[in-house]
Amino acid sequence: MNGNLLIVHGGGPTAVLNSSLYGVLKEAQKHSEIGTVYGALGGTGGVLAGNFYDFSQMRPEMLELLKQTPATIIGTSRKPLESSDYEQMIKVFKQHKIKYVLLNGGNGSMDACGKLYRAAWQEGIAVVGIPKTVDNDLSVTDHCPGFGSAARYIAQTVAEISEDVHSLPIHVCIIESMGRNAGWITAASALATSQSSCGPDLICLPEVAFHEDRFLAEVESLYQRQGCAVVVASEGLKNEDGSPVVKPVFQVGRSVYFGNVGEHLAGLVIKKLGIKARSEKPGLAGRSSILYQSPTDSHEASLAGAAACKAAVEGKTGIMIGFERLSSEPYRINLFEIPIEDVMLQERKMPEEFIAGAYGVTPEFLDWCRPLLGGPLLQFARLNKESNLI
Repeated sequence: MNGNLLIVHGGGPTAVLNSSLYGVLKEAQKHSEIGTVYGALGGTGGVLAGNFYDFSQMRPEMLELLKQTPATIIGTSRKPLESSDYEQMIKVFKQHKIKYVLLNGGNGSMDACGKLYRAAWQEGIAVVGIPKTVDNDLSVTDHCPGFGSAARYIAQTVAEISEDVHSLPIHVCIIESMGRNAGWITAASALATSQSSCGPDLICLPEVAFHEDRFLAEVESLYQRQGCAVVVASEGLKNEDGSPVVKPVFQVGRSVYFGNVGEHLAGLVIKKLGIKARSEKPGLAGRSSILYQSPTDSHEASLAGAAACKAAVEGKTGIMIGFERLSSEPYRINLFEIPIEDVMLQERKMPEEFIAGAYGVTPEFLDWCRPLLGGPLLQFARLNKESNLI
């Protein structure tokens, strides 16, 4: 079928969301069935308003710059959708002769993708999902574009902060990482540890219940031995009863603005242990950094965009492009098509085999995660103190 193609971005931006867009645009050039390629300006809100950008206006040099442009050039949203909104979208698609719709996003976006597919399939409109989330919590797929860059950022940043803390060992540093219910990014901080760099002493995952007394005992023991400690804690850290350690500041539907977990834990250390402590919160820098963008992540994001475009042109609909891990050493993946019903709001958390005790991860997780960083972290100098002491 011939017609125009629409790309829609949803949810939080990443360092490689525009790489997926690049993959779509390059693939679309290969197919005469596709007329105009549009981008919805501002996510689903832009769809409802018919506010589109015509990518035929984009100069070739700007197209190439997409791969090194953070966030999303067409904008995104977390607009809650009603059933009537999907009906309105169909009307907009018909008005603009759109036959192919690609939704690029995470859990909420894939839920919208599935609902839009149900509304659109009888109209001859193909709807395909492109995975995207730094949280890495989409089900079925081995991993998600966006995560590899966020993992590289947290690992390198924790390595650098750890060097600082161990150089002047006078306090405890709490680093808060993104991850609402899944601890993938928090866990990736373990890759900061190597022969030439320090790493986190404790890793607090949202999948492991937080016990204040146990945490303080561990921190106090570390401080007595080292004079310092580095802790990486998820923003979604939970108590044993499942309640958040710090009450969310604001919540609408799935959109949660968490309280400052790092600041809370640092406060506990100061007040209950009498030890100097500080908190660091990379926040948006952890998902938008192009300097720490993983080359593997960018490449795979582009592949996913291209595969989604190709599938839609072939008449496939109601699917999301996923990644199958063939091997980690050497690293090899295969792209495959997942029924969208298997993905819709199915949150994927860290499995037990990747979690080691209350404050760590297993070697199996490190082997799984390492290839996604797209290469080794920066190495740091070390003194051979044993043989060079005066």
